[in-house]
Amino acid sequence: MTRVIGPADKGMPPEAHGRSVADFVAGSPRLTDLWTPLLVLDGAAIGDNIAFVADWVAGHGLELMPHGKTTMAPQLWQRQLHAGATGITLATPWQLGVAVDAGIRSIMLANQLTDPAAIHWLGCGGAGDARVWSWMDDADAVAWTERALDGHATHPLEILVELGRPGGRTGARTLDEAVQIAEIVAASPSLRLAGVAGYEGAVAHGRGLDAIDTARRYVDDLVALHGRLRDLYADGDVIVTAGGSAYPDVVTDSFTAAAAVDSARFVLRSGAYVTHDEGYYRAVSPFERHGLRAAARGVARVVSHPEPGLVLVDAGKRDFPFDEGLPIPLFAVARDGERISLQGAETVKLNDQHAFVRFDDDRGVRLGDLIVFGLSHPCTMFDKWRLIPVVDTLDDLARATVVDLVETRF
Repeated sequence: MTRVIGPADKGMPPEAHGRSVADFVAGSPRLTDLWTPLLVLDGAAIGDNIAFVADWVAGHGLELMPHGKTTMAPQLWQRQLHAGATGITLATPWQLGVAVDAGIRSIMLANQLTDPAAIHWLGCGGAGDARVWSWMDDADAVAWTERALDGHATHPLEILVELGRPGGRTGARTLDEAVQIAEIVAASPSLRLAGVAGYEGAVAHGRGLDAIDTARRYVDDLVALHGRLRDLYADGDVIVTAGGSAYPDVVTDSFTAAAAVDSARFVLRSGAYVTHDEGYYRAVSPFERHGLRAAARGVARVVSHPEPGLVLVDAGKRDFPFDEGLPIPLFAVARDGERISLQGAETVKLNDQHAFVRFDDDRGVRLGDLIVFGLSHPCTMFDKWRLIPVVDTLDDLARATVVDLVETRF
């Protein structure tokens, strides 16, 4: 179905309404033709980021099934697959359905599937010819799944046993517990034990030596769990998978060593790399300035200048991510196109539809000027937008041309 732009598409001007995305983009609209606030993507940076991570993972003899929930944008998923990814990872049954509808044929559900209707849908052929792996961290989930299938499954569901940590997020708390769960999965006629899974980002934070050591020990335990399950696996391929957005180097070191003597499929699920960011991942990724660069920025317009050193813009929590750091004012674009440095400026507060930006002096910023923001945390960046303009440059937004629109499925 041809995507038609309408009034519900935030940022799209009235002259775009009723037109297809292709028709609107063919007219080479300027970014300044769109209405603020905006999330803007750098097309060249996205392409470079996708290629860099694909080449880096493949160069270590590993696989990549990037987390599609980061963008929920099938056109970006397809670019990742075209670059060499062997599948797409999702987190919820609804996201799984979006991926199936988008034609993705290799899908990892990085969660325990517990919705009875979703279990029945998947087990009874709802995903068509798509291959789906889901996770399990609870022995009771086996009986729960069998009850939901009620003997009607067309094929065994493929299960990866998830390893966690005490006090952490999901996952079996010890290796022994994970082995016990695997034994029950392997004995079920409705399930196929297909490997092990985990997320090192849930147990380690930052790039300090302690955090890196914690992540390394966790990934090593994940590989050790795989070794303990070797005699339980059913016939067919086996997957060992970890995250990799914050600690790709740590995951790869452990996986590369294991893959040298093991025929399993060692898979990273990094997702944030598509746009990278100028906050959280800039601080923790080893690829910052060594392969990745920020490919997304926020653009908002000054709507109030109520006192010296303070302006408010027309973007807030409904527009920009804020859970891993507030938007970072980078520069302003004056009415005449002049670029105004905002070095030292700070976003001090967000309301639903306002951002409070403070600086030491007025810098010449006036009502109607644009402020360009660096953003933090891609996973809560895309979910606020249905159509996101892709431009030919992020460095000169006053003259930037819209070369594409990315459609999300939120």
